[in-house]
Amino acid sequence: MDPHSKRIMDASDWRSSEITPEMVRRARRAYFANISYVDDKIGEILAVLEATRQKAIVVFLSDHGDMLGERGMWFKMNFFDHSAAVPLMIAAPGLTAGRVDTPVSTIDLCPTLCDLAGVSMDGVAPWTDGVSLVPVVGGAERGPVPMEYAAEASEAPLVAIRDGRWKYVRCELDPEMLFDLDADPRELTNLAGDPGHAETLARLRALADARWDLKAYDAEVRESQARRWVVYEALRNGAYFPWDFQPLRQASERYMRNHMDLNVLEENQRFPRGE
Repeated sequence: MDPHSKRIMDASDWRSSEITPEMVRRARRAYFANISYVDDKIGEILAVLEATRQKAIVVFLSDHGDMLGERGMWFKMNFFDHSAAVPLMIAAPGLTAGRVDTPVSTIDLCPTLCDLAGVSMDGVAPWTDGVSLVPVVGGAERGPVPMEYAAEASEAPLVAIRDGRWKYVRCELDPEMLFDLDADPRELTNLAGDPGHAETLARLRALADARWDLKAYDAEVRESQARRWVVYEALRNGAYFPWDFQPLRQASERYMRNHMDLNVLEENQRFPRGE
């Protein structure tokens, strides 16, 4: 087991519990039930769009996967495909139906929607590393996909690059990992120490070096943590105010009280709001 997987095991205290094969089967059945339920509800939404003849861009996307007993692991917190891979389906006017095997990223969603809507990214998020997937649907390659993780169970930033069939994983605390997902989809064989793959390893390592300064990344994370601890302690003194975003809602402006135009009131209850 690689060092980061061991850290996840310890952070989640999985070693103290016995997880039987039957528990794994039950968890996976429950997960499949969730998928079936979501599929049914999405069908209802699509049926309404079809019945009302609305033209729409439909995107189905998840923010992460889940380990369901694979490698003895649960939840996420790693770059193995069961955790990092997500479904992505896009239906839009002008897009040809088909399947794309090129690895892409969730950061590509905003540029893709802007492209489909004819909106320039320059005024939306010019700093993004994401790219429009419209050309990818037409057969273009997306290019190497970067990934970052600096949260639970990590003692230093973890980064990864997915480039076609290859996945390269790097952490300053751990040995490098290199997987050939075409030949080894379960990611059981780390090829980083295989001389036969030294050239691929060097190429992906160079891409990572060009993109990340891991020592600076680590320092920035710890500085951010220190700042947030100060704010956290301050907020815990006196009247506690939660971190959650809480939009201001004035009840007097949400209901008709003979003080506003009815058309204005009804427009304010719609989403998206009219111009």
